[in-house]
Amino acid sequence: MTSKILANGILRALGITVAIALLLYFLYEIQAVIIYLVVALILTLIGNPILDFLKRRLKFNHTLATVFTVFFFVLIIVGFLMLFIPLVIDQGQNLSLLNTAEIETNSLRLMNQVVTYLENHHIDAKAIIKNQKVSSIINIDFIPNFLNYLVDTISSFGVGLASVLFITFFFLYDRRLFINGSKKLIPDSHEEQILNSLDKINYLLSRYFIGLLIQLFIVFILYLIVLLIFDVENAIVIAFLCGILNIVPYVGPIIATFLAAILTMINNLGNDFQSETLPTTIYVFIGFCIVQVIDNNVSQPFIFSKSVSSHPLEIFLVILIAGSLFGIVGMIIAVPFYTILKVIGKEFFPDNIIIKLLTKNI
Repeated sequence: MTSKILANGILRALGITVAIALLLYFLYEIQAVIIYLVVALILTLIGNPILDFLKRRLKFNHTLATVFTVFFFVLIIVGFLMLFIPLVIDQGQNLSLLNTAEIETNSLRLMNQVVTYLENHHIDAKAIIKNQKVSSIINIDFIPNFLNYLVDTISSFGVGLASVLFITFFFLYDRRLFINGSKKLIPDSHEEQILNSLDKINYLLSRYFIGLLIQLFIVFILYLIVLLIFDVENAIVIAFLCGILNIVPYVGPIIATFLAAILTMINNLGNDFQSETLPTTIYVFIGFCIVQVIDNNVSQPFIFSKSVSSHPLEIFLVILIAGSLFGIVGMIIAVPFYTILKVIGKEFFPDNIIIKLLTKNI
């Protein structure tokens, strides 16, 4: 090997490294745009069945069906905003009346109530708290910073929402144009396999995301029923927040249950701890656990297994492995990514025994 060839190889490798670094930096700088595209793609997958229904059953033309589909998304978003904005404003007014010192005092007051209850049951909680220096750990100074961050996020939400809806409209309207354009980039030898894969992926992921929305709605309703039974303040907001956490399989519901218990305890701060606050919190906690049993054993396996044509145990193992490897993000994307891999495997390796077994229902 001559020095010239070696130098050219080093320069080529260096150039590739620099190009990859620049590409990663570019992607990092436009991460907001990438998020808009991903959200728009998810909305497109959800909207495709709606678009097809409007065209086939109601005989809408393509343009009108696309407009109505996007308008449907707008109505859902506006409905949520109309539902939650008054409650958020009300809570914001309550927060504006409190300073961080008062919030810290109320937190310590709640802790003292817990200590009194434990001491009545012969548990020396004061010594535990003193040794752990819990009172010195409590610092509510982060709340103003968090609220400022929240305001900034809400201010940019409008721009992001408009961008997502705009992109979604053209994803729906020009989907055939995208498909025809993709055909020109696909090698002729694999065109049929790739196009079949895209069709099946689009179909299965559309069913998956619609199933996910149905599952979250069911959980939200069950959470709301539990909170209303025990007359918890801001039941709709708490149920909605806890329902959203169910997007994260298995871990999200656990966090939601403890979050509901904490918020219930805080909402009952002015009541007697032993006779009212603690029993209500325990009942809500038990109610949320029952909801999780129903969701994990009835609604979630049925909806997800039917939507992506996979066995419930298969889905559980995939989520568990993805969570172990990539954390919470892995758990969220596990089922869609696994579905894509199954479809590709069936199209390109149809004779493989393992793939045959895993894709027999696709």
